[in-house]
Amino acid sequence: LVSVSACCSARYNLALLACFGFFLLYALRVNLSVALVDMVEPNTSLAKNATSNVCPEHSSTINVPRNTTGEKYSWDADTQGWILGSFFYGYIITQIPGGYLASKIGGKLLLGFGIFGTSVFTLLTPLAANLGVGYLIAVRALEGLGEGVTFPAMHSMWSSWAPPLERSKLLSISYAGAQLGTVVSLPLSGLICYYMNWVYVFYIFGALGVLWWFFWMGLVTDTPETHRSISHAEREYILSSLKDQLSTQKSVPWRPMLKSLPLWAIVVAHFSYNWTFYTLLTLLPTYMKEILRFDAQENGFLSALPYFGCWLCIILSGQIADYLREKQNFSTVCVRKCFTLIGMIGPALFLVAAGFIGCNYALAVAFVTISTTLGGFCTSGYSINHLDIAPSYAGILLGITNSFATIPGMVGPVIAKNLTHNNTVGEWQMVFYIAASINLFGAIFFALFASGEVQDWAVSGYHLHRN
Repeated sequence: LVSVSACCSARYNLALLACFGFFLLYALRVNLSVALVDMVEPNTSLAKNATSNVCPEHSSTINVPRNTTGEKYSWDADTQGWILGSFFYGYIITQIPGGYLASKIGGKLLLGFGIFGTSVFTLLTPLAANLGVGYLIAVRALEGLGEGVTFPAMHSMWSSWAPPLERSKLLSISYAGAQLGTVVSLPLSGLICYYMNWVYVFYIFGALGVLWWFFWMGLVTDTPETHRSISHAEREYILSSLKDQLSTQKSVPWRPMLKSLPLWAIVVAHFSYNWTFYTLLTLLPTYMKEILRFDAQENGFLSALPYFGCWLCIILSGQIADYLREKQNFSTVCVRKCFTLIGMIGPALFLVAAGFIGCNYALAVAFVTISTTLGGFCTSGYSINHLDIAPSYAGILLGITNSFATIPGMVGPVIAKNLTHNNTVGEWQMVFYIAASINLFGAIFFALFASGEVQDWAVSGYHLHRN
């Protein structure tokens, strides 16, 4: 097999467009965490004294005339927990159907309309907040429904587009957009809230999502065969590299799939990793504000730092993973297991450390940043292992593992909010402890039971042998 140059190739164009898509998806997902701080009347968020006794106030706050025209709502901490969690109630419903539909109608339409729908509901968010908290929760859940299909749809597209030895590279480019979206939208949402009004957070990102949709629908196809401008050499290269890996059977082998231990290894790893990831994603702005006492502007930039590290790490580790497999002849399973162990045990250690350094802001930010950065190794670990064990059903497998992995998004923040009613450092240490131990368990389970080979049930001839 002659490798076809990456520059300007159709598969790398797909990776870049997908990268922008996931960038917008995560921007649409996390903007509420920042805007919420501005949407709530200051006195309902917390009793003032609960904040002040932990760390000293910053003296260096710059007094910029702050825009205060946005509506304020009197939602208590528990209501805020429900608002932040509601996204995941929609998100979990469409995971497995998303993977199944992608295998039937193709990932292009599914991913395109998933992001389009999410953007439209984001544009409606300020209106929903005005109508009442129930409407806001409903709109967020609908956004979740739209986003739920996106990762399975993308996995499904890569099963026809990604040559096995370029998997880590291509997938890490497309999914790294998610981290980059977090990086840009956290500080940007903070600035928009600060200088304009929180409603613009939803209008700006929503409009960009609609714009992206036009490019995606015009430039992308589900398979290399149907692509208009792909070179003959690249088409042949992709198709020949995948010829023994894909199944032609129409029915999905549900039973052997659900009995497969390598699949459950991914489920456990995915669940554990997301527990830490979601707890931080939804609560880091709160932790920074209530414990470390940064104002919203500093807060946005410092909350974004960890995800910038993670983004860099995802891109680099994707290159390293494929280099080890292609040039150094490391087995796929060895690379997946090592990267998962680094990407889960590293974050666990630094997260616990972050809870123990008191009011040393610089160290707290450094530790949380290192913790999240190391998590980037997981993208070339368990995160794309679905494509190693069953390329034909990668979208469905991701739907299954992501369904389990969405539970932490629903439960984690609610538990964390309940554990931190008084906002003491001790309570937050507990939150970090729980996340770290779940991470550790997931890493060990994956290291014991993961596989790097295409499973018997995922190849065409499987049913013939059985009957």
